[in-house]
Amino acid sequence: MKYVHEYRNKELSQKLINKIHHSAKGKYTFMEVCGGHTMAIQKFGIPSLLPPKIKLLSGPGCPVCVTEKSYIDTAIAYARLSNTIIATFGDLMRIPGSTSSLELEKARGSDVTIVLSALEALKIAQNKPDKKIIFLAIGFETTAPGSAVAVVQASKARVKNFFILSAHKLMPPAMKAIVDEGVKIDGYICPGHVSTITGSAIYDDIARKYSLPCVISGFEPLDLLQTILALVHQVNEKHSTVEIQYARAVQPNGNPKAKAIMKQIFCETDSEWRGMGNIPKSKLVLSEKYQQYDAEKMIPVDVEPTISDKGCICGEILKGLKTPLDCKLFGSGCTPENPEGACMVSGEGACQAYYRYQSQTEIT
Repeated sequence: MKYVHEYRNKELSQKLINKIHHSAKGKYTFMEVCGGHTMAIQKFGIPSLLPPKIKLLSGPGCPVCVTEKSYIDTAIAYARLSNTIIATFGDLMRIPGSTSSLELEKARGSDVTIVLSALEALKIAQNKPDKKIIFLAIGFETTAPGSAVAVVQASKARVKNFFILSAHKLMPPAMKAIVDEGVKIDGYICPGHVSTITGSAIYDDIARKYSLPCVISGFEPLDLLQTILALVHQVNEKHSTVEIQYARAVQPNGNPKAKAIMKQIFCETDSEWRGMGNIPKSKLVLSEKYQQYDAEKMIPVDVEPTISDKGCICGEILKGLKTPLDCKLFGSGCTPENPEGACMVSGEGACQAYYRYQSQTEIT
């Protein structure tokens, strides 16, 4: 495949590894905040290629993992209504709510269907006007424009049975919250997909206010190694700025059309993040003009009280305070087949990444 093998070149990788080993003078801790990076770092064995003095932490980069349990409980409550169809990305199906999951509700007869986009959910609404279609809108700045486009299209077509249940999150507030909580890191491996939409300026405040180097990275081995080398150089030089390593996809200004439609449709509000608590202005909800498409505003539903997780340490893993290998449930009481927490369910979750790619000898 073109533009994949080039970024997995063994000789070039070795040169970068040598440069990283030569440049690393002290101890460094870098955090990635993108589920795609989490999976790629483990898949390509990046930590094993680095000197021991460089530590990589996984942060809140998996959109499914950071979605609060109360949101899942609300989606389940909607699924139990007789005249609704829940349209969702596949990853959400097995996320445990307090007493059930969407997968279980579907097995019990609820109408829950997997879609690949908000527009696919809108099409279902147009084909089934007697049903209320609720699209579970999750994800960061990457997926929010798609939800916004669906709302605009629904408005133009005067579709009245299409709704979204928004859990769209914003990345910079979470990155700041992690530092504010005292998690010690020396730089961020910034998300590639989010940055294709937002551009690089959203990280300027993090680099300036917290004196943290930020490098926007691609997802192949050469991307990640080059990013780590750039972070090491910034730390060595006591310099903190925003760099774009993933220049083949990310422009400084991002995608102006996508940003414009997000601004048109959504407004910011405070939000709970799974395991991280409430983060100010970290969620996108429909603006007042488009509230007729807001499921929570238009469709009342009784939601069962949310029950806190017991034993699962997803929240501490998402904050970089612990790794999946610190969890007593990892690999025994919690596996991809029988997950206890969201980090083991999602294909971008840190626990599943560790489970799939870490040496099996480390899994008890």
